[in-house]
Amino acid sequence: MKFLLALLFMATAAGAQERSMVLASTTSTQNSGLLDAILPIFKADTGIQVFVVAVGTGQAMRIAQNGDADAILVHHRPSEDAFVADGYGIDRVDVMFNDFVIIGPKSDPAGISDVKTAPQAFANISSSQARFISRGDNSGTHLRELQIWQEAGLMPDYDGYLEVGSGMGVALNLASGMGAYILADRGTWLSFQNRSDLVLLFEGGVEMINPYGYVRVNPVRFPHIKSAEALELGNWLVSDAGQQAIAGFRIGGVQLFCANALTAPDLPADQQGTCAADALQR
Repeated sequence: MKFLLALLFMATAAGAQERSMVLASTTSTQNSGLLDAILPIFKADTGIQVFVVAVGTGQAMRIAQNGDADAILVHHRPSEDAFVADGYGIDRVDVMFNDFVIIGPKSDPAGISDVKTAPQAFANISSSQARFISRGDNSGTHLRELQIWQEAGLMPDYDGYLEVGSGMGVALNLASGMGAYILADRGTWLSFQNRSDLVLLFEGGVEMINPYGYVRVNPVRFPHIKSAEALELGNWLVSDAGQQAIAGFRIGGVQLFCANALTAPDLPADQQGTCAADALQR
């Protein structure tokens, strides 16, 4: 909370000198490096400084529900739809997607590298009593993990299952130190440096696609928010310039996010890259 108050103070102070806004987003967009890459381009185009609060999806929405953010960029569609239906947000738009992957120790004690579905992978992990790190923070990743356990017909309550209540980067560090399995977004995994013995063991399929939506906070409910700036950011993210900035973000030559705003023009072939769409074929 102290961090959030300090951020809001900086945004207010900056607002006296330049246009600014607060974006509540996810640790995956921050840890992957995406926001650090694209927001300076947005500022250069518009003059608007964006201050980011990077937390889990659930917490990002709670911050916005308190009127402490001007917009959210998150990745759990049911929660986003409820946020709009409850009158907290307006004008949700598709921005991009990547995919989830299951990471684990190279020795793969649960034998998930050859399974065909994510629920089967989780069933193998549970039956082998292998260590599994859960973010446990009501983030989009955590909520998707719980859905996979449900699809597997299992409750994640065995001895090797550990909820840590943290962001994606911290959770991956813990999995690395413990030699545990973990569900991660591909972007954070590709940018993660402390891999130790961890490798990507399962990927692919529609069930692993991870869409992100941008929602402006409702100015009728919170008249003090930076509605004009939030609208400009939303319009930029789905514009040709914004979509190309997202599609052009790469680590080691690998595209981390697929731009998929319906209102944006078709991207050039060299901007399509290889990202989550290719994972559908694996």
